Amino acid sequence: MKDIVHTDGAPEAVGAYSQATTNGDLVFTAGQIPLTPDGDLLGDAPIAEQTERALDNLVAVLDEAGAEPTDVLKTTVFLADIDDFDEMNEAYAGYFGESPPARSAVQAGALPKGVGVEIEAVAVVE
Repeated sequence: MKDIVHTDGAPEAVGAYSQATTNGDLVFTAGQIPLTPDGDLLGDAPIAEQTERALDNLVAVLDEAGAEPTDVLKTTVFLADIDDFDEMNEAYAGYFGESPPARSAVQAGALPKGVGVEIEAVAVVE
């Protein structure tokens, strides 16, 4: 069984995908970019600000699915420029506390709308 997760607290899906899907045990989010729920793109903002906006979107989607940041098992961070890793990492660290999830961080060839960061997650639903 697959359920679609949707919240107005994160940007609308702008393609043939859902903000997240869940089977009741796990939630899989779509990649979140630094786009506000109102559609304002923060693509020219410093990478720390872009990371925070992407994670705020991710948290809103997780919340709608019944999960919290502490329930995240794995994230994948896509960076337009791997040289932004340290700045991204500093902003990212504030979201997951003392027990952060497993994470991969990679430089992508290009990200949607020309942003600097995109973040997706897999979380357990309690």
